[in-house]
Amino acid sequence: MKIEPSKTKCVTIVDADLPTGLIANTAAVLSLTLGAKIEGIIGSDLYDMSGRIHVGITTVPIPILKADREQIKEIRNKLYEEDFLDFFVVDFSDVAQSTKNYEDYSQKISQHPTEELRYLGIAVLGNKKKVSKLTGNMPLLR
Repeated sequence: MKIEPSKTKCVTIVDADLPTGLIANTAAVLSLTLGAKIEGIIGSDLYDMSGRIHVGITTVPIPILKADREQIKEIRNKLYEEDFLDFFVVDFSDVAQSTKNYEDYSQKISQHPTEELRYLGIAVLGNKKKVSKLTGNMPLLR
């Protein structure tokens, strides 16, 4: 998927009841996946006046919003509706967090129906107006 930064909004929503370390881990996992999957979300490398390189960072702001696990699940379910099928969504569940490697995750996730998953966080990327409508009333994680 390729984005136009001026028309795109991205938010990360995490379960605010998680311990600080799990919140940080959830945000990191979601961000890494966005960076790997979304063309144009990472800018080019830049140089300061001294000629030192600064590796490209995100071209769109990614606020981290807070919610409880039920709100996250509601939003995740809503993203399967027709109005949101053009969104890019990354989720991080309790199943993923409890595994030691990707092979283990692959095996475990296939044994869980969607309804049983507890989302620790999700990242949502799409049309600015639609993302704002979906998440605009959610508070920032502080």
